[in-house]
Amino acid sequence: MWFVSRLFFMAASWPLGLLHPLGAALGWLVYGLSPSYRRRLAAHARGAGLSRWQRWSAVGHAGRMVAELPRLWAGDGGREGQSPAPRVVWRHPEVVEHVLGQGQGALLLTPHIGCFEIIAQAYAARFGARQPITVLYRPARQAWLAEVMVHARNRPHLTASPATLGGVRQLMRALKSGQTIGLLPDQVPPEGMGVWAPFFGQPAYTMTMAAKLAHQTGCQVLILRGERLSARQRRKVGADFIVHAEAAPEALMAAIASGDPAQSAAALNRAMEDLIMQCPQQYLWGYNRYKQPRAEILTRAAAGPAE
Repeated sequence: MWFVSRLFFMAASWPLGLLHPLGAALGWLVYGLSPSYRRRLAAHARGAGLSRWQRWSAVGHAGRMVAELPRLWAGDGGREGQSPAPRVVWRHPEVVEHVLGQGQGALLLTPHIGCFEIIAQAYAARFGARQPITVLYRPARQAWLAEVMVHARNRPHLTASPATLGGVRQLMRALKSGQTIGLLPDQVPPEGMGVWAPFFGQPAYTMTMAAKLAHQTGCQVLILRGERLSARQRRKVGADFIVHAEAAPEALMAAIASGDPAQSAAALNRAMEDLIMQCPQQYLWGYNRYKQPRAEILTRAAAGPAE
């Protein structure tokens, strides 16, 4: 474990040009060594209608996502002797500007696609001084990594709350005070906090919290994704990632307004499907999206201090 921790912090100073190729190799190594992961990724990707090339590309992108985490969580952001902070450009930032101009709380939704870790950081850097953001996350089981996650995700204008009942209450307070929150809507919620709804043609246990928060507070809803760029694209665009922003579709907002959990969950999944298919090779198809929910996550964590 000491070696893994040491390697993690060493990698925080490595450039993405090195981390991404290493990550792609890691993705293929895991794909080759784990039959269950290989079957799950292939089945999920085929169910969504991906081509063979898109499925193969997804293997490498899953590894790149893991490999870039040290730079995003433990990097020094351009201090002397360290690699510069990741460069981000926005597509349609005016959508975010419009929402913030309404003077209400905002809910940012992004599934496990591309570099979803960059979303909150990029928002905090560009818009956080105007309207701070609070995000929900699931703490790591390893103590050293859990500590890294706390320090990495809490930064100026960005607060990270663990997936506890207290964390959920913190999200509600942030929205009611006119701030922004961020959620991963395709993460399997604990038992009792979701409903079963179609996701790429299969029943998936889907969170109801996002729709409930939006319904109860009347906040604005945005859908974002962080696109990971190749070396060639980075040279052309002059950035490492692109953050794409769009307003939530009318069908989703109508479902949220209805207050019906099943209708809202189905509309949420449809919106996520549309977003994922904009760049399907960067979605984490190996994520166990269709698993049964666990009953103890929020209950156990609720005993401690306030995903």
